[in-house]
Amino acid sequence: MRILLNIIWLMFGGIWLALGYMLAGIICLILIITIPFGIAAFRIAIYALWPFGSRVINKPTSGLPSFVGNIIWLIVAGVWLALGHIVTAFLQAITIIGIPLAIGNLKMIPISLMPLGKQIVPTDQPTFPYPGSPGPYQAQHHYPR
Repeated sequence: MRILLNIIWLMFGGIWLALGYMLAGIICLILIITIPFGIAAFRIAIYALWPFGSRVINKPTSGLPSFVGNIIWLIVAGVWLALGHIVTAFLQAITIIGIPLAIGNLKMIPISLMPLGKQIVPTDQPTFPYPGSPGPYQAQHHYPR
């Protein structure tokens, strides 16, 4: 089912959204100081081409630099890319077959607004993909000394 949804997604909006992210990435790579934004834009462009079967999680190692970068990204490119997702979702939701695509499009808005400090992983990957992090059923015990 994921493959079918991804093929329909690619034909009805995915390619245009990916091109928008690639354009943002190229613009960011032209300016030397914005290379991290360009890398994030290309990462999201790949996600925009084939979104079903992947999900976005927060990186636990992201901190203040990611937050500051996200604020800059939000002002410069995030709002415009999110508007692209909203318009595309509206056009996809007009038809019954496009409703799942529109929902997928709306789920991409948070990463389009704040892409730094995020990671795109397969949906079948565990919730805690980082080595040394506790699993979903492992509690961290803090014993008194």
